[in-house]
Amino acid sequence: MGQEVCVAGGNPVKRVTVGVAGGVLLLVGIALLVLPGPGLLLVLAGLIVLASEFPALERYVDPVRDRAMKAAEDSVASPLRITGSVLAGLALIAAGVVWGLVPGLPLAGWSTGSSLILSGLILLGLLYWSYRRVQSRRAGEDDTATRK
Repeated sequence: MGQEVCVAGGNPVKRVTVGVAGGVLLLVGIALLVLPGPGLLLVLAGLIVLASEFPALERYVDPVRDRAMKAAEDSVASPLRITGSVLAGLALIAAGVVWGLVPGLPLAGWSTGSSLILSGLILLGLLYWSYRRVQSRRAGEDDTATRK
């Protein structure tokens, strides 16, 4: 009977691993929503990972994808927004170092510090990805306009 449950439900280890990985991506993405960077991209990544094992979540992927791509483009739409996003990422990294080194702060320690540093690095990575995506899209539009 245990064999039937395993076959019917898929590989339980894979299901748990995908659930944890997708859940972490989703939670980090939600945490990044309060920052000026493209946190919705991480929410999208989490949903895509989770939908691979939990098909009921697939209906949320396309609406979130549309909003995430728009938010990614908006986050790099002007030099001011790019600067704000970079400063927010650097501030998170700096705060992580401070939280890791200064013992008198609330929740002080490297567990809090490393999560802040990771959040800053994720923000900067997603910002870079968004910038590259928008630049390549603009280059494609310029090529199309030139051909006409």
